[in-house]
Amino acid sequence: MIGDCLFGAAKGDEPADLLLRGARIVDVILGEIRQGDLAVAGGYIVGFGARKAEEIIDLEGKYLVPGLIDAHVHIESSQLSPAEFARAVLPHGTTCVIADPHEIANVLGLRGIRYMLRATESLPLRVFFMAPSCVPSSPLENAGAMLSAEEIKEVLSWDRVLGLGEVMNFPGVLSRDPEVWAKLEAAHGKPIDGHAPGLSGYELWAYRLAGPRTEHECTLLREAREKLRAGMHILIREGTTARNLSALIPLLSAHTAPFVHFCTDDRHPETLHTEGHMDDVLRKAIAGGTDPLVAIAAATIHAARAYGLVDLGALAPGFRADFLVVSDLEQFEVERVYVGGELVAEGGRCLAECPDIPAGDVRGTVDVDTGALSFRIPAEGKKARVIGVVPGQVVTEGLILEPKEVGGEVVADPERDILKLAVVERHRGTGNVGLGLVRGFGLKRGALGSTVAHDSHNIVVVGTNDGDMRLAVARLVELGGGQVVIADGKVLAELPLPLGGLMSDLPLEEVVRRSGGLKKASRSLGCVLPDPFMQLSFLALPVIPKLKLTDLGLVDVERFELTPLFVE
Repeated sequence: MIGDCLFGAAKGDEPADLLLRGARIVDVILGEIRQGDLAVAGGYIVGFGARKAEEIIDLEGKYLVPGLIDAHVHIESSQLSPAEFARAVLPHGTTCVIADPHEIANVLGLRGIRYMLRATESLPLRVFFMAPSCVPSSPLENAGAMLSAEEIKEVLSWDRVLGLGEVMNFPGVLSRDPEVWAKLEAAHGKPIDGHAPGLSGYELWAYRLAGPRTEHECTLLREAREKLRAGMHILIREGTTARNLSALIPLLSAHTAPFVHFCTDDRHPETLHTEGHMDDVLRKAIAGGTDPLVAIAAATIHAARAYGLVDLGALAPGFRADFLVVSDLEQFEVERVYVGGELVAEGGRCLAECPDIPAGDVRGTVDVDTGALSFRIPAEGKKARVIGVVPGQVVTEGLILEPKEVGGEVVADPERDILKLAVVERHRGTGNVGLGLVRGFGLKRGALGSTVAHDSHNIVVVGTNDGDMRLAVARLVELGGGQVVIADGKVLAELPLPLGGLMSDLPLEEVVRRSGGLKKASRSLGCVLPDPFMQLSFLALPVIPKLKLTDLGLVDVERFELTPLFVE
């Protein structure tokens, strides 16, 4: 129930805590901009005026915009601790995120999810969670944990958990896999995120009917239109590697806005630092021809309603006082950010306290016997399946090429840009190593290695020679997780990620500096990809077509099965 103080402030009998005068209020309910005042008390908006107020601020015609909502994000993919993530995104107008702790859950299970809840509990950023539905993401790999339907049911009962996270195992949905359907049943009546790239027709309709109602994996406008027609909410993704906004923005109109929202999914620290967060997404949407009022409504009230957040997303009595001060809607430079009526960021700086918590229970997650490692590939045929990188996308090509053979073994062939790729199981010390070939990195020497490898986050390493690949793995073990660039038996650059092997305990600026060092070192070895580590991280994701590699081997994603490296 609303307390007496809020009710009294709304009636004008009690002073408001804050009165913002002379604002241009962006009303996402009526779809209009009007001149007026906004009164705040007890963290809520209580009206459009106040007889008295403890503090009065004259906005002199600047815009008041509801706080922006990222409808689907993996905080772990920022490579920042939850507290540092909040410090990074609040100045960009993001006041709420719907986070899927899928990444850390694949490393540490319930322990990882509990850490994310504790680490975000006292932050000024509003962080809600979806219960990870696919841990592991498929039976074609080994993750650090497995979450059963019973465990998912438990997570769904926790505070700030809204529903079921992205259901990537759409083959399991369509085949009525009992465990997958038990998870869907546990989340019945709650929001369920979808994840079904390319699904169409009868299979799409069946998938939607099973429960998933959002989709953030659309890359083509026709696919997004079909899924929207099937009753799904489309989350237009603009991350670091996967950038779908330019292709999908024609989908967003005043009519479709209640069903079209924005998300970043996976956004690298350098992208956060140089481009921003939800403010960047809105700028691009508006520059792409979307009416600012429509874009803002999609990123606020409609996103909130999609996830049942009834008191977020609008500037009206009874809504949480989360809002931004902006001078120009098209440029969308955020000047000030308020959460619960408190100023949390101004002039691009976070002013609020974002406390870190002890993280001992998410450290020490890399268990590999480096002495037993072998990247040897015996030549068993003239033609081999090769993963073809598609720059800027998480999908890959399935190529058939003739690999280079020396002494009965397949070796990397930098001249033809065919490199060795390995995925090393790092959670349980099994010694599993999946071996394959990849084209598209352009490395002429050395190796790149990372413990960020969606979604099971085993070690993934690409290289021109076995020695540097082994050293990359050994250094990652020493760091307790991270990313490294190796050449000629030396470490050229590294970024420690000791929190679950996914996140740093360093400030954003230092993470950005080290991440830039990784890219610079990669380029010095001939790498042609703008963000090689983000691209590398998705080569082990066996739920996105076409060809991927896990610790169990090469995966034909379209058939959802392991496939031999060599073609018969």
